[in-house]
Amino acid sequence: MDDSAFEQRLLADLLSELPYKVSVAFNGLQGYQLALAQHPDLILLDVRMPNMDGYTACRLLKANPATQDIPVIFLSGADADDDRILGLSIGGVDYVSKPFSPGELAARIQVHLNLAKRQHAAPPADGDAAAAPEPESDPDTVLVNAVRRLISDNLAALPGLAEIARSVGTYREKLSQVFREQTGMTVFGFIREERIRRGEELLKDTDIDVQDIALLIGFNNAGNFATAFRERMGVTPTAYRQAIQKKS
Repeated sequence: MDDSAFEQRLLADLLSELPYKVSVAFNGLQGYQLALAQHPDLILLDVRMPNMDGYTACRLLKANPATQDIPVIFLSGADADDDRILGLSIGGVDYVSKPFSPGELAARIQVHLNLAKRQHAAPPADGDAAAAPEPESDPDTVLVNAVRRLISDNLAALPGLAEIARSVGTYREKLSQVFREQTGMTVFGFIREERIRRGEELLKDTDIDVQDIALLIGFNNAGNFATAFRERMGVTPTAYRQAIQKKS
């Protein structure tokens, strides 16, 4: 998926010399829909595209059970560390900067195709429900799954609701409606619950200071964290940790 016709021709010429069948999309939304229809073995995804950028498309791909296992390689002219980290953190298996070497890109594609084949060929672990039906992947469920993951991955510095909505290819009012229908709570209600859940986890499993935990999960200070935690759990973070330590 790439928004530049010239770059698409270059990629098509490169891939035509290799034993691959290639399908092309001109923006992230087209690419996402094409992936649902064709279920390709691998996706090359440009970051900067109209209508829906590559990061948004990748979030939806990874939130949909039908496409979550397809390896995604980002192609981008942006070579900043933050761009690379974002691409990899939301589910990309690789990030290739433009201009790229055709040989290097071909090698990376083959590496990830081989890795995907080995993973699919691996026998299921004991207890796996091999015959279980694949979870439904209706658009609203995918949207909510993408938002839940975005929130969980960015608790320390969450953007506003409008930006969260844009990050998954929708708008604030639509997201609020769908999220409440799917989860029974508002987006902000889920954020509060997720922050408390993560705080409880960190208090129980780490020795991180309460003040630092508060900052890690998006509270301005330990006092705000303590108030919210006590309202939800009935005890302060410090008292909760002490009780856990006594039990162990």
